Amino acid sequence: MIGVSKLYCGAVEPGDVLRYRRRSQDLPSHLLQFAADKKPVVVWNVTRRCNLRCRHCYAQATAGAAPDELTQAEGLALLDDLRDFGVPVVLFSGGEPLLRDDLFALVEHTVRSGMRAVISTNGTLITREVARDLQKLGLSYVGISLDGTETTHDQFRGQPGAFAAALAGVRHCQEAGLKVGLRFTISRFNYREVPAIFDLVEEYDIPRICFYHLVYTGRGSKLLDEALSHAETRELVDLICARTRRLFDRGRPVEVLTVDNHADGPYIYLKLLKENPERAREVLELLEMNEGNNSGRGIGCVSWDGEVHADQFWRHFSFGNIRERPFSQIWTDLSHPLMAKLKDKKHYVQGRCAACRWLSMCAGNFRVRAEALTGDLWAPDPACYLTDEEIGLKS
Repeated sequence: MIGVSKLYCGAVEPGDVLRYRRRSQDLPSHLLQFAADKKPVVVWNVTRRCNLRCRHCYAQATAGAAPDELTQAEGLALLDDLRDFGVPVVLFSGGEPLLRDDLFALVEHTVRSGMRAVISTNGTLITREVARDLQKLGLSYVGISLDGTETTHDQFRGQPGAFAAALAGVRHCQEAGLKVGLRFTISRFNYREVPAIFDLVEEYDIPRICFYHLVYTGRGSKLLDEALSHAETRELVDLICARTRRLFDRGRPVEVLTVDNHADGPYIYLKLLKENPERAREVLELLEMNEGNNSGRGIGCVSWDGEVHADQFWRHFSFGNIRERPFSQIWTDLSHPLMAKLKDKKHYVQGRCAACRWLSMCAGNFRVRAEALTGDLWAPDPACYLTDEEIGLKS
């Protein structure tokens, strides 16, 4: 996760992080990525059920619930373990999490346990009543997926009317005083609509938007042809930076982030070296704190059936099941060779990643994407768009 507004527009200074001693339990949510202890943010896919059928769904969600979904009692026990382990945030996802009947009880338990609860949703089921109830429970944030303008989004989501319903969900959250933002998954199918999404952010006064680089898993594994070229990715990151700067210049400090491609961090640093060297030095310090990809360390995933994954995209590989051992034990069991390596993956990446001068602030980017394309977990991430010269392989 790369905070464009934090880095490029100066919304965060290194001192803002150091003030909290970089402790996960002390840091406000917008600074968690800079924590030193990296207690994992846990994505819990509470159900496989969904009312849409999205092109890029990593969970390959279905119309009906999976038969082996965790019960409410098992879910509450999981949350108690996460609390005791020091997890700062639980992100309820799916499928569509609002289709789980006991979601409100799970959110309430999370908040009462002292953890932050957030929801990732398609937004179509957020009525005024649902938004008010979630706000009363103390939910910290709702991320609503929007993948283009109306025609594009409805095609992407496989359902006419999905765009209008998602925007209605945004409005209902705002009316209830519930923080809400947008989630946009980038592909060649929709990336030219990013300017229109920024226009929407301004029109609806939305305080946060995350742009997700495509990860080739789930249904996304069938979308390799939809992945942007390196040149297109650079063009898009430049655009995101420019539009974020324009918002700040207009007195609209929207939180803008890119997710799932840690090459964005060094790329922004190199831009700032030319544009604002003084700020570039501060950004370098923040990127070192961020440490790049944290799959298996600073982020983890629990599936609807209790399987524990390095992140939500590693569904093909489980480290164990919480029905057999608590998440905290599975997550800290370094006798598992892959879990041990993911805790410090910089020592195991190969090729240009191993020689890259930005390895300490990227950590080799997404291992699951490298594996999906090459079959080698430790091969270079094919989505890295930095040139050999930019990573220090050519003088």
